[in-house]
Amino acid sequence: MRMGQGARSRARRGIRAESFVHGGLLVGLFLGLAIALVVAAAYLLLGRQWIDPEAFRGIAKKNGFDTPLIYVGFAIYLATVNALLEEYVWRWFVFRRCEEIVRGWPAAILAGLFFTLHHVVALRAQFGWDVTILASIGVFGGGVLWSALYLRYRSIWPGYLSHVLVYVAILAIGGVILFGQ
Repeated sequence: MRMGQGARSRARRGIRAESFVHGGLLVGLFLGLAIALVVAAAYLLLGRQWIDPEAFRGIAKKNGFDTPLIYVGFAIYLATVNALLEEYVWRWFVFRRCEEIVRGWPAAILAGLFFTLHHVVALRAQFGWDVTILASIGVFGGGVLWSALYLRYRSIWPGYLSHVLVYVAILAIGGVILFGQ
């Protein structure tokens, strides 16, 4: 794809009312809710045994996110700004570059792999391999699905909406670990 006028995604055109159904936002909403439920289930089934609350609080303190006000500000940033930046970088840019190598679902899988590798580095810097591997499975699934949404709708907005909902679930769990006990 050339980087000229025709290469612009719908991200620059904004969200219109008809895009909720035809532009994939409804799919993004349901996908985000489904992934958020999987995240919550994974935490309830494995995360509570694998994540030590005291160690998690230590990580939060080390990174400066150990007070409710700062954590909420951090959470709002991650769930809105960071999710938007990730959709631009990983779907609008990286996925489209992957499409220059392979087409369709293989490009979505390749972009999902790159998305996961990036997150493995960030996760492993904070957690053990058990949590990193479990989270990376979810990150890979999300990366592939969000790339597939971009493939289908040629817009970052369905993936962004889904991404926001997943972040909300993850950050709510983090808040419970930090402040709910």
